[in-house]
Amino acid sequence: MKKKTVLILIVFLLFVIGCATTQQQLLDSDSSQVQLRSIQTRAFTTTDKEKTLRTIIATLQDLGFVIDKADAILGTVSATKLKNYALRITVTVRPRGETQLLVRANVQYNVEPVTDPEPYQQFFIALEKAMFLTAHQVD
Repeated sequence: MKKKTVLILIVFLLFVIGCATTQQQLLDSDSSQVQLRSIQTRAFTTTDKEKTLRTIIATLQDLGFVIDKADAILGTVSATKLKNYALRITVTVRPRGETQLLVRANVQYNVEPVTDPEPYQQFFIALEKAMFLTAHQVD
């Protein structure tokens, strides 16, 4: 009888310890998610969502991506780059106030989310140049 009680107590303690660890990990991930979101997001001073989506598509193609899906109503573009790896990007566009659009990119390498700022910076640098050229009607 004592062995059964001790076994139940051990299982209960393991359960409680496991829950505490999971809760701490959830709390830790909140701050990293905020940092990741700041890396993934840029604001552009324009209200032309359709032109912005077309510029995003052109930028992704210039970077070697193949467009998988684009939805102007939802404001999303999904693309894949297959070159010795599977890099997938989803870009969303939504209004921010009355004069800006918020562009957010989400990159995955194979099936893992990319948290390194470098691919996001490369995408946004290329997009900023393309947005400038589009705004000034340079081909």
